[in-house]
Amino acid sequence: MSKYHIYAIGNALVDMEYAVEIEDLGILGIDKGVMTLVDERQQASIMNHLRDHHHQRGSGGSAANSVIAFGQLGGKGYYSCKVADDELGRFYMQDLIDGGVDTNHHTAKDQGQTGRCVVLVTPDSDRSMCTFLGVSTHLSTDELVEDALRDSEWFYTEGYLVTSDTARAAAIQAKRVAETAGVKTAVSLSDPNMVKFFKSGLLEMIGSGVDLLFANEFEAMGMAGSDDLTQAADYLKTISKGFAITRGPLGALVWDGQSLIEIDPVVVKAVDTVGAGDMFAGAFLYGLSQGWSFAQAGNLASAASAKLVTSLGPRITADETQRVLKAFQ
Repeated sequence: MSKYHIYAIGNALVDMEYAVEIEDLGILGIDKGVMTLVDERQQASIMNHLRDHHHQRGSGGSAANSVIAFGQLGGKGYYSCKVADDELGRFYMQDLIDGGVDTNHHTAKDQGQTGRCVVLVTPDSDRSMCTFLGVSTHLSTDELVEDALRDSEWFYTEGYLVTSDTARAAAIQAKRVAETAGVKTAVSLSDPNMVKFFKSGLLEMIGSGVDLLFANEFEAMGMAGSDDLTQAADYLKTISKGFAITRGPLGALVWDGQSLIEIDPVVVKAVDTVGAGDMFAGAFLYGLSQGWSFAQAGNLASAASAKLVTSLGPRITADETQRVLKAFQ
């Protein structure tokens, strides 16, 4: 039996979340509903504009959110990332540990700044993200803990790593190690902008194919170069043995290698969609790690992500996550 259900690698970002009006996005020149990379000066300007807005912070990054959700459900996870030797870096690592996730806290810390993501939530519950990667830009194979990876059932990574040459190389190396060790592989496409601007890099990360791929419908159609969801699903079948395409209030579409399964949505009033896809991936992987079918795992993921969007922030409490799980046991 493996020590870990899941080993993931991804960006370490301290999320700083603000409730704003749509007009604020226009004033700040921010593209709505996607993640935009910014430098330190640009992010400081945004935060200065929002200085009178209340905000909350927490450890984030797409894959980190998924692994923490996985752990809240009862799975055992490991997360490799890169933080600086600063207050935010120490906060981040402790938050992972407090969440029951093992991490590479013993590896060397660089001088500089831990990455930050300013998350702007508009009244329509959409989220627009402005990310300063900080030292996460230099995430590399140095942060991999290959013994932990080999002792896992699943390897999971986020598409956001495609923007950094060293981080992309680390994801590719980790996938290679996983495949050699017989560890199943999963990738999330993460964001429509990653597909729009870095498609070739994502294909490099996917390589000869993965066991499981996560995408929302816009990312899936972008990868397929089609505005038809059926064609997009057919394309994903050529690069992954299984997949989950999330569709927001329309539910999800999952492929288990043989059947295309529609996952019904759980109807709720959405307040904040930050982290919904991350929660879906974490819950779906948890279900598979317990031997559930794709349909069962999809229904759990749909319920968990629906619960998440009813409150602010990229995650819910462990008790709330457990209550969602108990409905399926």
